[in-house]
Parts: sequence; structure tokens; C-alpha cells
Amino acid sequence: MPGPSAISIKDYTYELPPERIAKYPLPERDESKLLLYKNGNISHTTYKKIVEQFTARTLLVFNNTRVIEARIFFQKPTGAVIEVFCLEPSYGMELTQAMTSKGKVQWNCLIGGAGKWKTPILEKQIKTGDQTIVLSAQIKERLPDCFVIEFSWNGDYAFGELLHEAGVIPLPPYLHRNAEKEDYDRYQTVYAKREGSVAAPTAGLHFTPQLLDALQAKGVQTEQVTLHVGAGTFKPVKSETMKDHEMHREWIQVTKSMIENLLNGEFEDIVPVGTTSFRTLETLYWMGVKASLHPAAAIEELEVKQWDAYELPGHFSKQESLTALVKWMNQQQLHELVCHTQLLVAPGYYPKIATAIVTNFHQPNSTLLLLVAALIGDDWKRVYDYALANDFRFLSYGDGSLLWVPKQEAVR
Repeated sequence: MPGPSAISIKDYTYELPPERIAKYPLPERDESKLLLYKNGNISHTTYKKIVEQFTARTLLVFNNTRVIEARIFFQKPTGAVIEVFCLEPSYGMELTQAMTSKGKVQWNCLIGGAGKWKTPILEKQIKTGDQTIVLSAQIKERLPDCFVIEFSWNGDYAFGELLHEAGVIPLPPYLHRNAEKEDYDRYQTVYAKREGSVAAPTAGLHFTPQLLDALQAKGVQTEQVTLHVGAGTFKPVKSETMKDHEMHREWIQVTKSMIENLLNGEFEDIVPVGTTSFRTLETLYWMGVKASLHPAAAIEELEVKQWDAYELPGHFSKQESLTALVKWMNQQQLHELVCHTQLLVAPGYYPKIATAIVTNFHQPNSTLLLLVAALIGDDWKRVYDYALANDFRFLSYGDGSLLWVPKQEAVR
């Protein structure tokens, strides 16, 4: 097996004291600390001053996904509560279609208190205006790591509307607290648009409308992609080596005009905001490689699997790859890519499109930490030691970093 399959996750861990995990966001988004890593040097500033780090020939790429109220609590007549956590639509149904479905839809879900679910159907009453909607849930199938749940309901409501009325924002489990009123605002980016994530793209939580205006005033260009973050992002790597870890699969949506801007824009730097934006950009490169090798491929064949980046030929330039992808989209008469990615970025990977990343501080033993190590080599330990020594706040509501990728020959 190729690439990083032999990597041992125990080499990518660190001691994270529980008190260093930020349980709540700071009063102002852009007051968070920003660690700077460039050419091996480490310093820090705040997000409020991040504009100073970019030239007018920088492209920042944001993930505009919106977190859905994915946790639904059903109360049995006995008083027992069963939680149904919606992960993704079942059987490959496209997410937008599932969110706009009316009357009935099936989702892959986690169930809290599954042992208490004795009756065939659970019901929840939702009062909206002068109408009462009855939402029913039924187990259709048990999969190895989740359940297929069929939801059905009366009334002319889309499933996304019902989640908004009846569901709860799914905060990360390591916060060990229930969602509160401010989380419904602060656990979304200010540019969140497309509903579908069960976790926020947290690197973007630090950006404010004023900060986005300041970037624009400096001439920094911005683009948006969509990657709907799945619960797998919180899943620690439990296998001894990466060959036995299955990377989570997530939906992406990218417009052809955005890809054409990557192709035609004269950018010195392309900087994804968050690991999700990074993986989306890099996925485009590998989809382009596949399109170049197999011009008549169906979109499912272009989807990037876990090990593709270590098995496919990587000699194509960014220009060649993206040109092939745009050509393929034109042939398919597509203005937008809507598909999955399972791209694993780990040491041994060198980015094909991104030249830096804005990202938060990640959990030990996680694929997110592997991604950081892929970009800056063993210096990830220095970066995390610096953050711990300088009172940085960690994980979703914590502080962040701007990490510049060293030139290829300099990566350790």
C-alpha cells in the first residue's frame, strides 16, 4: 500500500491539558490569537491583523458550508430521551435533495440511547405557527457504524426546515456541554451559506465582516467552495497505522468559475481557510489528473479516494490538471462539481495548489494533525509547543494559525 499507510499515529500526538480546550468563543471573533509560521520562524499576532500577512496577489479560499441542527431529541412516553444525530443522507442521495425533501427522507444517523428504542416508531411534535407537525423516525437498517433512519412527517415542509425548528446545533463532543443560545450564531462563520455540515469549518469562525472588507480593500481576492463537514472530522485514529484507518467521506461543491479563477488568476499565493478548504482545493487537482487520464469518466470515477494522491501520477502541473477538469466539465455541461472527497493528507504529501493554510489547533491523534505535519514537517511539534507555552486556546472555539508551506526541497 502506498504513501503514508505505514505511518504510526502515536508519532503524531501531544499532551493537551483539558483546561486548554476553549469551551466558549471570545467576545469578538477577530480577537483570537494568530500564530505565524514562515520559513521556520514562529511568532504571533491576532486575527484582526491578518490582513498584514497577505499581498494583493493572494487568493483566500473560504468554505461556505452552514452547520445544520443535526441533533434531534425524541422523548418516549416513559420520559426516556433518545437522540438521533443526522450524519448524511442515505444511499448516496445528494445533500441538497435530502434537505429539500418533503414528507419522507432517509439519513444515516448515530443514536444516543439506542438500547431504549423498543417501539418501531418514535414521534416528536413540532409546533410551527398554528400548525403541529408530527415527525416520525423508524430504523430501516443497521450499518457497521450507524443506523439508516427513515423520517416521515405531515405538512408542506422541507426536511431542512424541520431540522431548523426541532433540531439542536451539534457542538463538538470534547466541549462537554450542551449548545447554548450564542452557539447558534458563533458556531457558524459569518459567510455560511449552504446547509449541510454537522461541524463548523472552524478556521473561518475568526473572520468578521469588517475583516473581509479590509481584505477586499487591500486587493486580496476571495473565493468560496463548499465542503460539508462530517462527524468523522472528530474521529480519532484508533488503528496502529494509517493503512487500517478509513478516512471519512464528505460532500464538496465547487463552481466552474472558481476553478477557472484558479487557472487564470495571477496569484502569488493561494491560501485556504481551514483544512476543509485545503482538502477541497487539493481534491480539484486530483480530479483533474483523473480527467486527464480518463476524459470520458463519469463523475463518480473522478471522486478522490483515500489513497489516490499516493497512487496517481503527480507530475501534472496545476495548470494541466485544472485545464483538464474544466474541459471535462464543459463536455459534461456542468457549471458546478457536486461529489464526494475522501482525500487523506498526511506526511509524504506535498500540496499541488495551496501555498499556506489558515487553521485552528487540532486534536492529538487526528487526521487534521497529520495534515498539518504534511505541510510543515516536524516543525508541527515546535508550532504546538509554542502555542501551549504562549497560552493559546485550542480546538474549535480556540485560536488559530497561519502556516506557510516551505519550498518542496526544504520540507523535512
